[in-house]
Amino acid sequence: MSDVLDRFIRYCEVPSQSDPLTADKVPSTACQFDIANVIAEDLRELGALDVEVDEHAYVTAHWPASAGAEDKPTLGFCCHIDTAWQSWGRPVHPEVKHYEGGKLVIGVGRDGREVAVSPETNPGLANMAGYDIVTTDGTSLLGGDDKAGDAMVVSLLARLKADPSLPHPRLALSFVPDEEIGHGAALLDLEKFGADFGYTIDGGPLGEFCYETFNAAEAKVVAHGLSCHTGTAKGMMINASEALMRFHQMLPAEQRPEFTENYDGFFYLERINGNCEEAQADYIIRDHDQEKVEARKQMMQQAVEMVNLQMGEGTLEIEICDQYHNLADVVTRPEYAHLIDNARAAYASIGQEMTCIPMRGGTDGSQLSFRGFPCANLSACYYNAHGVREFVPVPELEFMVDMLQELVSLYAK
Repeated sequence: MSDVLDRFIRYCEVPSQSDPLTADKVPSTACQFDIANVIAEDLRELGALDVEVDEHAYVTAHWPASAGAEDKPTLGFCCHIDTAWQSWGRPVHPEVKHYEGGKLVIGVGRDGREVAVSPETNPGLANMAGYDIVTTDGTSLLGGDDKAGDAMVVSLLARLKADPSLPHPRLALSFVPDEEIGHGAALLDLEKFGADFGYTIDGGPLGEFCYETFNAAEAKVVAHGLSCHTGTAKGMMINASEALMRFHQMLPAEQRPEFTENYDGFFYLERINGNCEEAQADYIIRDHDQEKVEARKQMMQQAVEMVNLQMGEGTLEIEICDQYHNLADVVTRPEYAHLIDNARAAYASIGQEMTCIPMRGGTDGSQLSFRGFPCANLSACYYNAHGVREFVPVPELEFMVDMLQELVSLYAK
């Protein structure tokens, strides 16, 4: 195995899902300390400086500049250590399969049904015949989001250690928890981190580059009902679950994730539970345009008011909070054009054309850029994230280490 493939498989084998239901603490799950400690130990073995795992499972470290590049600005890299909570995430059994074309059978799911992908479901597979591809056995997600990014960064350091003549500025490294539940790098000490700018490595297929993300908000809708015997309920019962159903039906159905693409925004019902007396629905709101996010917030407020008119004042309450903003508002400033230009040049050096996409999500960079650490997002080379059909092509994983080597050399000039 190549160095990056070996690290990637080892990291995937360590379960580290975050959990939105325990998001009041950081990390939201104790298992994130497990992968944090594995990465930190790898960094120490390579000779990284200032390696630390703090009380919130943030891993930080530095790597000294090569000779002659000591006066260059520090370049930062940020990845996340948690994996998605929406699918099975433990145990994880990574497997390397040789793909010859056609349908790629990943394995058998927990329900006994075949788990597979094909060029029909993933058109990029048509160009991967002959590749080794990392999947699971079908019973869990893989965790390429973002353990592929973690492995790439650590393997880059292994190269720099093996060949000290490779040019690079001082590097600042962070591996953060709870990105999948919107927390991410919120507690990263940027002054201590000490980077002027940099990149997250948390994107999709090789060549993908993102400097546009959604603006994001979350909404919690709580319903208060009045329960009584169904036989004598007329004129008395207020069904909290029914109130949430009415609210949901007032949001435009065509603006749900399954009907949107590109720059379309959406409302997403993330979870719902309850009974006649109490019920709750959690939503996320997404749009690349902040004005449209504000309009979506207003629409939800109006829907609450309408349900309360129909069912009684105080039946519904809503709380809406912003999560992150479109990093394009920062990264596209002229003084940060080098983040885009150098990424394009580094991709070209490995024979890959860079493709800029409006990311239908967010990265740690969405938050960090507005905190004073401007950073765009590079490929982590995972496909079908957040589910059991996730896979990572080995050549893409390895090419990205080549790309990062070229990228840091550009910042040494």
